[in-house]
Amino acid sequence: MTQQFHAMALVVRDYDEAIDWYARVLGFELLEDTPREPGKRWVRMAPTGSHGACLLLARAANAEQAARIGNQTGGRVFLFLHTDDFARDYARMQEHRVKFCEEPRYEEYGTVVVFEDLYGNRWDLIEPKSAGTP
Repeated sequence: MTQQFHAMALVVRDYDEAIDWYARVLGFELLEDTPREPGKRWVRMAPTGSHGACLLLARAANAEQAARIGNQTGGRVFLFLHTDDFARDYARMQEHRVKFCEEPRYEEYGTVVVFEDLYGNRWDLIEPKSAGTP
């Protein structure tokens, strides 16, 4: 039996503002934006060229869900974005005034920095060490 993650739901305030931010700031691709029942849409986004799981943007439908926007994990890093060029992506994010929670650091597994998305969810931007890199 083969299984894989397909999508991770991310609670957002507004579909269009979230689509704009993830596309413009992180360079994500809009994979699908399908209307559903009144007021709902099936919105999937992923890093351009990605072949793995995607984000399913889920607009908060009630006060309890709205209270989770930006803090789906109690303040912990929630999502991990791998890149093949840390410097390029870090510079792009700086240009878009992304909030960084720390300075970039070098760990045994690669270069990493924690940042917040437009709602305050914490992400790691990681360029993994290449095989054979000391």
